[in-house]
Amino acid sequence: MARARLRAKIPKGAARGPRDQHSLPHSMPDASTILLVDDEDSIQKLLTYPLERDGFRVVSARDGDEALRRFAEQEVDLVVLDLMLPKLDGLEVCKRLRAESTVPIIMLTARDDELDKVLGLELGADDYITKPFSIREFRSRVRALLRRAATARIGDRELDEVIDEGEVRIDLPRRTVEVRGDEVQLTFVEFELLSVLAASPGRVFSRRQLLERLRGGADYREPRTIDVHVRHLREKIEADPREPRLILTVRGVGYRFRER
Repeated sequence: MARARLRAKIPKGAARGPRDQHSLPHSMPDASTILLVDDEDSIQKLLTYPLERDGFRVVSARDGDEALRRFAEQEVDLVVLDLMLPKLDGLEVCKRLRAESTVPIIMLTARDDELDKVLGLELGADDYITKPFSIREFRSRVRALLRRAATARIGDRELDEVIDEGEVRIDLPRRTVEVRGDEVQLTFVEFELLSVLAASPGRVFSRRQLLERLRGGADYREPRTIDVHVRHLREKIEADPREPRLILTVRGVGYRFRER
């Protein structure tokens, strides 16, 4: 299958020297380390330049096995992961990363196929971008997700709050969730989504409102991706996901958390 390619010129003499890892506080997204996983040199160069220009440290990997090794070797704040990779494809890499980490993951795909997007989100990806895309869109997605992750880390240190809604107990400082007494592992976005809904029982949130709360904005994003995250979240916290009692659908609008 022919792969869609991004077309852009890298300015001559672009600096690509390494930055000291985590030399700035986590509250500053510019200090973040990004693992960029793509087997095409042209895309590695194209995406590395604007990221480094924005002050990020970029670690490159060109196949699935290398991506897992690089992730294990150092702290990574965000993963940009191509779907079509040698050795291990992006879906399998996403699945393995999510089994051990809540690191934010943005998937890149050359396929304009809804099934690929849904599979990526179901396996734990936090966002996806379909090639070809603009560098402006890419930078916006990266910065928004890192900003949310940085805010969550600040909250871990400063907040001392637990949301207790009976069957569901959310410890915000520790970022843990217990459902009917058992701890449940959620992805970064799933945790944020559940926290937003459960903090305001009965309040109806539109899909766009949820995107803005989770991503810092709804630009470039398909509101229906919220449906995928809600479905995955229900599978983890509902006694019967087919008959949800905790996260309720408000037809034609969005979602709300039940009132006790």
